[in-house]
Amino acid sequence: MVLKEELAACSRSKRSLSQCLSETETNMLAIVNKYQEELNLATTHQHKVVDEYARVYVEKEARRRVIDSLHQEATMWMDRFALTLNGSQELPRLLAKAKAMAYAYSAPEEIHRLLSYCQHMIDLMAHIIRNR
Repeated sequence: MVLKEELAACSRSKRSLSQCLSETETNMLAIVNKYQEELNLATTHQHKVVDEYARVYVEKEARRRVIDSLHQEATMWMDRFALTLNGSQELPRLLAKAKAMAYAYSAPEEIHRLLSYCQHMIDLMAHIIRNR
């Protein structure tokens, strides 16, 4: 009788332990799944950050190349303009001739504004070249 009761108690204890083990396994799987999802989200975020960094780097490099190209172009034009202005009065003489013709032939106001703008640009470039 005692053995029978102990066997019944062991059987209940085994079922109880089996049930606890099953619940623990379920809880552990839930925790593992939760952390796996978080890991997947973190990995996805990391990939997005890496892609964004790569995109920004490519844009930055493209911008730098454009700026370098524009700087080279501007330098080339300043050098050409400097060669034209240095020791030469050809450009100012041509502009003075164009202004005289515009006044002599009563050119439209747009022509006078254009010639004034040209004079301004010649003066500005001469100033930039002198202070370079």
